[in-house]
Amino acid sequence: MKRYVIEREIPKVGTLERQQLKEAAAKSNDALRKLAPDIQWVESFVAADKTFCIYLAKDEAVIHRHAELSGFPASTITEISKKIDPTTAS
Repeated sequence: MKRYVIEREIPKVGTLERQQLKEAAAKSNDALRKLAPDIQWVESFVAADKTFCIYLAKDEAVIHRHAELSGFPASTITEISKKIDPTTAS
């Protein structure tokens, strides 16, 4: 599967309480179960008005389908071609 960064524009998402984030994750997980095994959620980072999500997916189309089923927008989808980290310098 390919790795993607999904930018989701969600106004005031950074102000959501833990229970609201738990409910959002459950909604996303429900959509993921329907699309398995073609997509997997790795992690998400929550900012003021956006989330940045890392997903493994068969292709971009399944990410769009997840967005439709979950109700969370996929504002920008970017395929990750390479990864670097501090150990790359070694």
